[in-house]
Amino acid sequence: MTRAELARLLGGVAAPGGQRRVIAEADPRTFMAAFASAVHGNGEVFLGNPDWGAVELRQFDELLRQKPETGTEPTEPTSADGGLAAPKPHRGEGGWLMIPTGGTSGQVRFARHDAASISAAVRGFMAHFELSQVNAVGVLPLYHVSGLMAWMRCALTGGQYLPLDWKALQAGLWTALPHQTEGWTISLVPTQLERLLRQAGAVDWLRQFRIIFLGGAPAWPTLLDQAASLRLPLSPGYGMTETAAMIAALRPAEFLAGTRSNGSLLPHARLAFDAEGTIAIGGESVFRGYWPAWREPGDFVTQDAGSMDGQGHLHVSGRRDAVIITGGEKVNPAEVEAVLRDTGAFADVVVFGVPDAEWGESVVAAYPGPAIDVARVERALAGLLSPAKRPKRFVALADWPVNAQGKLNRGEVARRAGMQKPEA
Repeated sequence: MTRAELARLLGGVAAPGGQRRVIAEADPRTFMAAFASAVHGNGEVFLGNPDWGAVELRQFDELLRQKPETGTEPTEPTSADGGLAAPKPHRGEGGWLMIPTGGTSGQVRFARHDAASISAAVRGFMAHFELSQVNAVGVLPLYHVSGLMAWMRCALTGGQYLPLDWKALQAGLWTALPHQTEGWTISLVPTQLERLLRQAGAVDWLRQFRIIFLGGAPAWPTLLDQAASLRLPLSPGYGMTETAAMIAALRPAEFLAGTRSNGSLLPHARLAFDAEGTIAIGGESVFRGYWPAWREPGDFVTQDAGSMDGQGHLHVSGRRDAVIITGGEKVNPAEVEAVLRDTGAFADVVVFGVPDAEWGESVVAAYPGPAIDVARVERALAGLLSPAKRPKRFVALADWPVNAQGKLNRGEVARRAGMQKPEA
């Protein structure tokens, strides 16, 4: 798919040719109109987070001042039928759409995408879930890849996209969904699902959906078990901004049958693993580079570790760059977080390492206040985790850094917790 073909599908008023556009809109419908207009042009399109503070805006401004690297002139492939045909490999393949991603660095940066990478992701999604049309309820921001791709799946398949106010849903205001032959989908992060399940009537509303996608962060076992017991059609998956959202996903029937994994690969993607389990991703939806640079062709090596089981399902064990090494032992924060959640003492929790003169690093767990009964938690952990994995310190934060959609800023949690003095 070319940019011109995407512009035709989105409609909108054409923007001046060659003009760079920056879209930082919180209102979904305003965003959609601005994006459709920007795609009509031939300049770069940057998506921005309207909640960025002074530090992020300064980083954004510095990036906008940089000129793109030169070299092979990027082009987009043409599609004979104007549909979702596979693109021809070419360096860049457009790379005009800049989707923000912070990664683990916390620094603002942009992953280059275009109509070809987006359409490849949509094509693989449709085949994996055996859909002919996508109709989606949107509660994630459109400047985020998960929110954007929910809309793109609808736009590219002639489906309906219905943006809803997340705060209204939290308050129990359930919107009736019009009948659609292919049903409805919704994308949530685990915290959002957990919050919805606190509301009376949420289960009946969620059961309307054909698929409930769950991503953005690891889901804890008790949440998954609760969703399964309520017969919710969950689809946990794996993907990132650099891959135009999901490249692996569990089908709802598999989830309800008891499978717990990140699912099998979508047909547009491929995976490879090195000796340490580092995940490398290839395929047509992989980004073209971080602005202002271009990527050379080849697989994208992530900071995630994982493996494939005998059924061809992906199991992501966590980020390799987040591994804590304490006293020579490697500790996976995701594993410790899952055990802590299962104690029932935490509404949310983040585990990270801090420098330690004796052990190299020590394990710290931060959580939203008020303070918990640490002694009770430590007694529970004694039979569940080896000594090296048990947090040496628990930190309650009065101000838990989540955005309006419930997305947690893990780096900010570690920063704030590190500023607090250990309790006497």
